[in-house]
Amino acid sequence: MNWDTQFLDLFRRCLALYQGGNTDYLNYYSSEDLCFLESIGYKLRELFDFVEDLADEGIPSEASALLIAAARRDYFINVQGGQKSDKEITRDEIPSFGEKIGGFAYLPRIIAKGEAKLRGELHPDLMFSCGGDRKFLQENQIHAADFLRHLWSANGDYEKLISFVKESTAR
Repeated sequence: MNWDTQFLDLFRRCLALYQGGNTDYLNYYSSEDLCFLESIGYKLRELFDFVEDLADEGIPSEASALLIAAARRDYFINVQGGQKSDKEITRDEIPSFGEKIGGFAYLPRIIAKGEAKLRGELHPDLMFSCGGDRKFLQENQIHAADFLRHLWSANGDYEKLISFVKESTAR
């Protein structure tokens, strides 16, 4: 019942370590932390990427990191039944920056990354809600966690997702 508090406590501890000069995220976590991250379907690097970006760029906020983690956790529990995927998606397997769908450049890329994020399949060198993703989402007035939830809800019907992006952009 308190996974959100536990996530934020861990996030803040990791942020303090990073801000203190420790960039070796592999030594951030206790055995209890590792069990917790496993219970929500999260990888070590996923948390670190949000910590690093917040410390270095000021975004995404810890609240955004929590909302994105909540979408992943919900998918992990409700769709995957708490079972991790054994697949890992690399940079070579996602669309390029300029590919388009529904008239939106970058949308195919963020869709692929979002689907992999939901399934816990992003290679550690890939991040959902990286700078490029944030630029696309900001331009289209979409929160990263909302994008994930709409992507999940669309269930492969990209026309629904395109409609959501168009509606968001028009606001």
